[in-house]
Amino acid sequence: MKIAIIGTRGIPNHYGGFEQCAEYLAVGLVKRGHHVVVYNSHTHPYQYGEWNGVEINHQYDPEHKLGTAGQFIYDLNCIRDLRNRRFDVILQLGYTSSSVWGWLMPRQRAVVTTNMDGLEWMRSKYSKPVQRFLHYAEKLAVKFSDHLIADSPEIQRYLENKYGRPATYIPYGAQVFYNADEDVLHDYDLQPYNYDMLVARMEPENSVEMILDGVALAEQSRPFLVVGCGKNSFSVYLRDKFKACPNIRFYDGIYNMDKLNNLRYYSNIYFHGHTVGGTNPSLLEAMASNALVCAHNNKFNSAVLNDDGLYFRNSTEVAQHLSGTAKSTGLFDDMLQNNIRKIKDVYSISNIVTAYEAHFEAILRKEATVTPMFAPQPDVALVAKNS
Repeated sequence: MKIAIIGTRGIPNHYGGFEQCAEYLAVGLVKRGHHVVVYNSHTHPYQYGEWNGVEINHQYDPEHKLGTAGQFIYDLNCIRDLRNRRFDVILQLGYTSSSVWGWLMPRQRAVVTTNMDGLEWMRSKYSKPVQRFLHYAEKLAVKFSDHLIADSPEIQRYLENKYGRPATYIPYGAQVFYNADEDVLHDYDLQPYNYDMLVARMEPENSVEMILDGVALAEQSRPFLVVGCGKNSFSVYLRDKFKACPNIRFYDGIYNMDKLNNLRYYSNIYFHGHTVGGTNPSLLEAMASNALVCAHNNKFNSAVLNDDGLYFRNSTEVAQHLSGTAKSTGLFDDMLQNNIRKIKDVYSISNIVTAYEAHFEAILRKEATVTPMFAPQPDVALVAKNS
């Protein structure tokens, strides 16, 4: 098959979850004999035309000049290029700024399947007018896609109930981390299991402020790492609000996976505050890194962790966990082992690549698209516990 992947800033990953998905999916499909083209922003740090066997197609992206409006132009440029080439399948990761151009997709010459991501229009970082636009963009994505992919059973049910469209459930994946190395901690002046952390984009719906309020409330002396704190207005606000808390350390995104996995592995508690979305990649990566996860208590996170994590609903509960939880005691070993089994048995990258490959083959044959590997959908997390 000849497959195009659009909707991301490009690979190798220097940004977030969709980029990480595109990275392992593209490489995995190439290893199975498929021709894969990933569309990259022309500003991407990687400027070559090939990466690990994946063809890289750079398109002009004026986001650095125009802000959000530039994303729409970048997506338009990608789709215009698609129209001049022949693909069997076009995989669209997300729809936020691309669905307005959905009518330009070459659907007569390729099958378009879209990973619908989370409920973007519910994100609190957006104003009411933007939320209304995103709700409209979601409708356009459904309209102009031949097939839909949902990364969680909750999103799958939402799409079927809202639009009457079946969606193929394929979660994200992760690779179990085996090569723990304490020496990595020296670069950050840390001791094993004597620090806590979170990894997230600095957005209100990721509960970063709530978690840091809990850190301040707990008055612990051990370091707390905030990874992903860039230069947006919310990052500036957080740095200013918590500048009086010397144990809170802010870091930009860390894209060296060996370093990031070691930080997660040796942390005491790893906080996952995402509230809007499906099967979040960073949650799976934390589980795969043997991190003790304390997640925001919502249906998306609990569908993955089930009973194998701690949960919080407010800053008081964050403080309670920080004050009373020690990973090094061994009390949570069963939870950690269960999460590793989930990654191996359900959320492995090999499984996810197989699921996407089967989905592509099925839609090209115009057959049913539900992937048997992930059916029935409701109790994915229990598969590992009962294995």
